[in-house]
Amino acid sequence: MLKPKALKLGDMIGIIAPSSPTTEANVKLAKEQVEGLGFKVKLGPSCYATHGYLAGTDQLRADDLNNMFYDKEIKGIICLRGGYGAPRILNKIDFELIKANPKVFVGYSDITALHMSINQISNLVTFHGPMASSDIADGLDDFSKKEFLRAIMEPQPMGHIFNPKDKNIQCLVGGKARGVIIGGNLSLVTATIGTTYEIDTRGKILFLEEIGEEPYKVDRMLTQLALAGKLKDATGIILGDWNDCESTKHYESLSLMEVFQEIIVPHGKPTIFDLKAGHCTPQVTLPFGVNACLDAYECKLTIEESGLI
Repeated sequence: MLKPKALKLGDMIGIIAPSSPTTEANVKLAKEQVEGLGFKVKLGPSCYATHGYLAGTDQLRADDLNNMFYDKEIKGIICLRGGYGAPRILNKIDFELIKANPKVFVGYSDITALHMSINQISNLVTFHGPMASSDIADGLDDFSKKEFLRAIMEPQPMGHIFNPKDKNIQCLVGGKARGVIIGGNLSLVTATIGTTYEIDTRGKILFLEEIGEEPYKVDRMLTQLALAGKLKDATGIILGDWNDCESTKHYESLSLMEVFQEIIVPHGKPTIFDLKAGHCTPQVTLPFGVNACLDAYECKLTIEESGLI
């Protein structure tokens, strides 16, 4: 895997909106807060664009991504927010350009589509972490800020990934697994099945998180991954945060944990639950594409390889 250079204070960060738009006030606040972390900021045109529920046309958003990787002044890229839209630009991304210009790339949620494709096609390590408007604009809590900055600024293995204090990681299936971490938001991971950008979990640790989905919808998506062989192919599974995924509309429903027990557990893969990564505060930042060890017995995830140079 290609690794980006570690960021340092004073570096220029590019902010782009590959998915949904936000307000000009939020863009301004996001810029100020990223600058408050010690970086310079360059905003892409997509940050101010709208096209219905998208931050500008597909071509604009794809050009913004390509241009930020091409721009020599830009040392790292943080996505403005998620929402929807990243899958629509996958066929417009210059993956060879990205491969030739490796940079820190950060986001989550809808940005999962970009993580998977950049990982698998450009062979570049990327980072599942806070976004400029969704998280940083509100001011990162101390835990999230520390984990974020060490992930993108310290060129050595991150070692143990700990949850915030009093937030225990749980063991769903015991055992140990090794491999690079890949994945992200369950809806986006599932949406790649049958496409050129389909997730490849062979020999990898699969990370999944979700927000606002009823258990039957989580069931449907996990079942699709299982039928596609993605759970079988993985060496281990990390279940992150599942914000607002318990049933509130249906009187008769399986619980989220029952869904996991019935679909994930039978595969026998070492599995942990409730790692605070995803749509949650505080949150950890995870590098995608570097070797990690998952010890589900000890509820411990260890990043054994640096994601930076």
